[in-house]
Amino acid sequence: MASMSFALTRFSGLSSKSTLSPDFDHSSRRTFLPPNRVGLKISSSSSAAADSEPDLSVTVNGLKMPNPFVIGSGPPGTNYTVMKRAFDEGWGGVIAKTVSLDASKVINVTPRYARLKTGSNGSAKTDVIGWQNIELISDRPLETMLREFKQLKREYPDRILIASIMEEYSKTGWEELIDRVEQTGVDALEINFSCPHGMPERRMGAAVGQDCALLEEVCGWINAKATVPVWAKMTPNITDITEPARVSLKSGCEGISAINTIMSVMGIDLKTLHPEPCVEGYSTPGGYSYKAVRPIALAKVMNIAQMMKSEFGEKDYSLSGIGGVETGYDAAEFILLGSNTVQVCTGVMVHGYGHVKTLCAELQDFMRQHNFSTIEDFRGHSLQYFTTHTDLVRRQKEAIEQRKAERKGLKSDKDWTGDGFVKETESMVSN
Repeated sequence: MASMSFALTRFSGLSSKSTLSPDFDHSSRRTFLPPNRVGLKISSSSSAAADSEPDLSVTVNGLKMPNPFVIGSGPPGTNYTVMKRAFDEGWGGVIAKTVSLDASKVINVTPRYARLKTGSNGSAKTDVIGWQNIELISDRPLETMLREFKQLKREYPDRILIASIMEEYSKTGWEELIDRVEQTGVDALEINFSCPHGMPERRMGAAVGQDCALLEEVCGWINAKATVPVWAKMTPNITDITEPARVSLKSGCEGISAINTIMSVMGIDLKTLHPEPCVEGYSTPGGYSYKAVRPIALAKVMNIAQMMKSEFGEKDYSLSGIGGVETGYDAAEFILLGSNTVQVCTGVMVHGYGHVKTLCAELQDFMRQHNFSTIEDFRGHSLQYFTTHTDLVRRQKEAIEQRKAERKGLKSDKDWTGDGFVKETESMVSN
């Protein structure tokens, strides 16, 4: 079975980070980790026996997860209580809500969500297909979040906790944030280069992800300091998403996460004439998520996966797919396009933490239908079927010509029949 594989070992001097004790001295890694911190093979575990259930476990950048479903950074990872619930319910990993050095600058408003429904404007009893938020990063003190990270790693040493971080344009600020976060024992860092709203004037979030020169500089600071795997989270609000992804990988990141939310205006209330979500009669553009964005996310993930495969070959890089995942079958699409893991955020807000059991069951159902034993059996398989429009025209022309050739008469005298004699004759007439 064809699949995209990233298998090059970049170093062999360290075992998986997921086995580290919460009290492990992260500073000791720096003597042999940077600039090639992580080189462990990205793969699923050994193939399951033919008569066993499909194996959902994955190992990504040395991080072992029981399944590829990861809580995406946002409200579902905002404090100890909810992240503990995610681990208890069986999520493969948790990415906490984005933290920065000074949470006092983060002031949220409410309401800060708005929903897109399938019915007409103002209709209440219709399906929700889109979700918009104008929520900022964590407004909780960094010290509080760090204390909870450490507690989670102490209680769940074998589970994967990833810290999402974002800071202003300051080398010392980034270095301090990374140092303090890593001391808690988190397994990896996801860098928020993609938040579409809030504090762009401070060169945070998408303001960095949309400027490749700035991105390269900041990635250089981050990867020179970090001693755990680093994932760069991409913004879709850009012409070519492969450009920042390429820069991030070349600058030392081990993985790419895509996509963050899409800049949007959810709509206008036709009764009040005010935009949604409405705060004291006013609003601001925000981030669009949930299942209506999935086709856009799939296209972006496909673009990144193709770039990674063609330009980075067998190097040990990972891809985490994000965008509108509500079912295990949705997740299968992202994996077929090269994703190692699949993140869910809005889906948790709609269905709850227990939904991971349904996601796992549905993904296993898909795997059984195709006799796949592991995630690696089909990861990246569908990339081979994407081509250019010019090539589609050529392929169709050749197929039509082939079908015409197959219809032109009988191949041998032995093929004549009595009942079909007239039609068989006609099949060989040229005019």
